[in-house]
Amino acid sequence: MRFRVIKNTLLLFVLIVISCASKTKEDTSTIVKVDNRVNEDKTIIVGANQTEKYIPLLKGKRVGIVANQTSLINKRLPKVTAPEIKENTTYHLVDYLNNDKSITVKKVFSPEHGFRGAADAGEDVKDGVDTKTQLPILSLHGKNKKPTNEQLSDLDIMVFDIQDVGVRFYTYISTLHYVMEACAENNLPLIILDRPNPNGNYFDGPTLEIEHRSFLGMHPIPLVHGMTIGEYAQMINGEGWLKEGITCDIEIIKMVNYTHESTYSLPKRPSPNLPNDQAIKLYPSLGLFEGTNINAGRGTEYQFQRYGAPFLDKEYYSFSYTPIPNFGSKYPKHQDKVCFGADLSQINVERSFTLKYIIDAYNNATDKSMFFNTSNFTTHAGTKKLQQQIESGWSEEDIKLSWQKELKAFKKTRSKYLIYD
Repeated sequence: MRFRVIKNTLLLFVLIVISCASKTKEDTSTIVKVDNRVNEDKTIIVGANQTEKYIPLLKGKRVGIVANQTSLINKRLPKVTAPEIKENTTYHLVDYLNNDKSITVKKVFSPEHGFRGAADAGEDVKDGVDTKTQLPILSLHGKNKKPTNEQLSDLDIMVFDIQDVGVRFYTYISTLHYVMEACAENNLPLIILDRPNPNGNYFDGPTLEIEHRSFLGMHPIPLVHGMTIGEYAQMINGEGWLKEGITCDIEIIKMVNYTHESTYSLPKRPSPNLPNDQAIKLYPSLGLFEGTNINAGRGTEYQFQRYGAPFLDKEYYSFSYTPIPNFGSKYPKHQDKVCFGADLSQINVERSFTLKYIIDAYNNATDKSMFFNTSNFTTHAGTKKLQQQIESGWSEEDIKLSWQKELKAFKKTRSKYLIYD
C-alpha cells in the first residue's frame, strides 16, 4: 500500500512537471510573439509612406516633385483612382503620384546624380524626359542649380523627397536650400517628406567659414550636422539663410518611430558611390579624400570603404588595388594604376567621424607635395585650417579640440530645430 501511494505521488509529480513544461513552452512562444509585434510596431515609417497625410494636400493641384532614385514608397497603400497601383508593392514616389488621377504631376526636378541616380559625382545633369512617365525632367545640377520662376510658374505646390546622409558636402542639402528659396520667391508651399539620417546620431568636424561657401557647403555648420532633411529645412528658415532672409512655407511629413539614435539601413543607394551601410558610415571621414589626390575607392566595388594612391608607401601599406572606370565613376583618380593603401570594407566601424585615415595617409605619403588639392580640400573641409593642421603634424585629438567652441554653439542652434529625440 505504501509503495502504491509513493508510486501514485511520483506519477502525479511527473504529470505536473510535464504540464508545467508544456505551459512554460506555450508562454515562451507567446512572449516571443509579443516581442516580435512590439518590434514591428517600432519600425521607422518614413514621410513618403504616410500617403494619407500628404495626398489630400496635393489633390486638385499642379505638382512639381524634387526626387531621385531614393524617393520610394513601400507599405500597404490606400486605394487610389488607378488600377496600376497595387498594395504591398514598392513604388517610386513620382510613379505613384502620377498614377493618381486626382493629382496633376507637371514636372520632376533632379539633383546631383540625376533622377534615376546614375550620373558621376559633380557631373552635369541635363534636362530631359522620363521614359517611364513622359514627365519633363529639369536638372538642378549643372548650369542651373535653382528652379527658375518660369519653371515654377505653372505649379501650385512642390514636394521634396530625397535621402540625405548627413554630411555638409553631400550636395542634396544645397539643393534643398535653392528649392526652398525658389518656392519662397514664388509663394509656393513646399511639402518635405522626411527620411532618416543614417549619420544622425552625432555632429562633428570643422564648421564652414562663410568665405569658403560653395555648392559643397552653403551654411556655417559642422562637416557632419546630425539632422534630418526636415530638421535642416527648419534651420534654413529659422536662421534666415535664404536670400534677403525670406522664409519658405514648408509642411514636413514627419517620420514615426525615428530617433537620432536609430539605425537605418537604406533600401536604395543614395548615390552611385555609396553602395552600402559601411560606405555610408565611413563617408564623413573618407569624404575628405575627395579634396586630395587620394583615391577613396571610386572605380572599384568598394567605394568609400578603401583608400590609396600610387605615392603612398607600399612598404607601410600591404593592401593595393587598381581603379578602373565603372558605374558612377567614369574617370576615377589614378585609373589603371596600382594604388597602395588601406581596406576598410570588413572593419567594425562606428557611426562617428575620424581624421585618423587622412592623417595616416598623409604621414605615409612618399611625396607629400602631391597629397592635397588645396582649393578643393578647403572647399570640402570648409576651412583652410584643417590642411594646415595636418601638414603641421597636429594629432587628431588636438585638431578636434580646436573645433569645440564652434560645435558648442552649433549644438545650441541645432536644438531649436530638432523634431526627433
